[in-house]
Amino acid sequence: MKLPNREKAIVPEAKITLYLLNAQHPKGRGKARFFMQFGFSVAQWKQLADALFDHAQTHEVVKTEQTQFGTRYVIEGALATPINRQPQVRAVWFSSTDSTQPHLVTAYPLEGSDD
Repeated sequence: MKLPNREKAIVPEAKITLYLLNAQHPKGRGKARFFMQFGFSVAQWKQLADALFDHAQTHEVVKTEQTQFGTRYVIEGALATPINRQPQVRAVWFSSTDSTQPHLVTAYPLEGSDD
């Protein structure tokens, strides 16, 4: 199954710039190192946002979890990068019970994914 309403998926700028590409963030710095080694940067944050949006359009949902607040979706697959390598990435999306738009929660490398 594909991510429901994937064409409406939202990748917040702050999620990219303040977390996934923030080398100073206590929980995000490892992710930042990973994504930066594949050519992503804060200055060009939209590249990662677009790549994660496309990742959600292309790959299948591998896990869902229903909560009282909505549904969590996990998507795994190759991520297009500025340097034309395709590391395997897990992206987590969430759709709240009162919205049809999935929002990016996080993204990180699948174990052993260095391309």
